[in-house]
Amino acid sequence: MNVSISLPAPHGNRRDPPGDLAIWFFILAELLVFGVFFLAYAFARTHDVELFNASQLELDRTSGFINTMLLISGSYFVVLAVDRIRHGHPRACTRLLIAAMACGAAFLVLKLVEFSGKIEAGINMSTNTFYMFYLGLGFFHFMHVVLGMVILGAVTHKAWRGGYHATDYAGVETGAAYWHMVDLVWIVLFPLIYLLN
Repeated sequence: MNVSISLPAPHGNRRDPPGDLAIWFFILAELLVFGVFFLAYAFARTHDVELFNASQLELDRTSGFINTMLLISGSYFVVLAVDRIRHGHPRACTRLLIAAMACGAAFLVLKLVEFSGKIEAGINMSTNTFYMFYLGLGFFHFMHVVLGMVILGAVTHKAWRGGYHATDYAGVETGAAYWHMVDLVWIVLFPLIYLLN
């Protein structure tokens, strides 16, 4: 008896990893930098646990949680955008990318409110070691969200003008890969800075 198994063909010109290979080298370099910062934070924390715990309690965890939900929602919209362009729906892809950028913009606004509250309270990077990491890592990630929105904005503009279609959407995947990296870093950063004690 001869049994043949037919696997579904990949949609379009599927590549692994998705998107442009250069973005993956960039992402790996960025993750390495964040990883060094996270290790430095963990090392510093072990030398002054009480200070870190006390300072951590002064943070707005609700704001941090809302920002986490915003970035996760943005990533969800990006996943849907990639799916829509793979199926030849550039307008739907565009709308979903705009929704992802709206989530990113809301994140930035909320983060600015959080930062300004600390600055108005007289807190800066020299206040103590915890706040040095909180403000430094927070601002570093903030700038990555800004860059992610710029990248998604360029991808959205090209998608709106019909620059991507079901057989050529590597640019959308490239933008999505970077955005997911930004989201992943925050998912580590939020519990590390706001929750763990």
